[in-house]
Amino acid sequence: MEIQNEVELCFPQLFNSSCRKPTLHWSKAVLLNIVLSFIMLITATLNLLVIISVSHFRQLHTPTNIILLSLAVSDSLVGLLLIPLEILRNTMCWVLGDLMCSVYVYLTVNITCASIGNIVLISLDRYVAICDPLHYPTRITVVRIKLSVCLCWFYAVFCSSLYTKDILIEPGRYNSCYGECVFVINDITGIFDLVLTFIVPVSVIIVLYMRVFVVAVSQARAMRSHVTAVTLQRSLNQTNRSELKAARTLGVLVVVYLACFCPYYCYSLLEIENVVNDPSVLPVVMVYYFNSCLNPLIYSLFYPWFRNAVKLIITLQIFKYDSSEANIL
Repeated sequence: MEIQNEVELCFPQLFNSSCRKPTLHWSKAVLLNIVLSFIMLITATLNLLVIISVSHFRQLHTPTNIILLSLAVSDSLVGLLLIPLEILRNTMCWVLGDLMCSVYVYLTVNITCASIGNIVLISLDRYVAICDPLHYPTRITVVRIKLSVCLCWFYAVFCSSLYTKDILIEPGRYNSCYGECVFVINDITGIFDLVLTFIVPVSVIIVLYMRVFVVAVSQARAMRSHVTAVTLQRSLNQTNRSELKAARTLGVLVVVYLACFCPYYCYSLLEIENVVNDPSVLPVVMVYYFNSCLNPLIYSLFYPWFRNAVKLIITLQIFKYDSSEANIL
């Protein structure tokens, strides 16, 4: 009996101070690790392709693509860091220590805040492009978007530092035994998180895209009603069609993001204190993380420039002289 008890402990040498090993059948554990490892690999690879594409090709240095680049950075961090650490935290004993547990919690909050901030920026970009197209080139510039992206990440750093200050100051303060990584959320912190990282951003996104949808429908009707237009009008209509197509694509991205994002926070509304540490919520967390894999797939379906850029990257043509000036649009 003593040997059996020792086998079930994360650190048998610590006796009563050690946590018990997670009880998950080996077949389920193997299947879960294979599926999540595949998602992790695809997420990291596809988002790195987005990062390389937008960074390398000069034609892609547009305000909208810079926001997509920032979103791809946060999505790649999900694939490279958050998914494997989440697998470790929920299916095995935490062997990385209290300090790494604090870093993991901090990165989770930081990347989540940055992702929702990038989605808000995408909504603002499409709002101006569709609702005020004449002033778009002057209001939405590359410099302003770069500054906005930096402010978005600074906001994420500030919120995550405030949100996780207790566990950063005293790593492992919520752990009851060795071998676990626990983060306790009190009511005030949970409400603060819900308001700043869910209710307010999601409300802004929905309002902006409802406005974009109304204007896009009216513009589509106007373009259909003016069949006989001058060359300048045709050029303007072509521009409008391009903007509308971009709005539809990014609208799909926003809808998919909200579909993956909402279940976690809906669950947290019911269980504010237990959502972070409840093993049963792992599928909900993974649905949210799976969104990071879906975003580049959306680009590949709707953006020809992404497919063209990937071909040049895979065939190593980006190493040719002056390849950054290639025409991929």
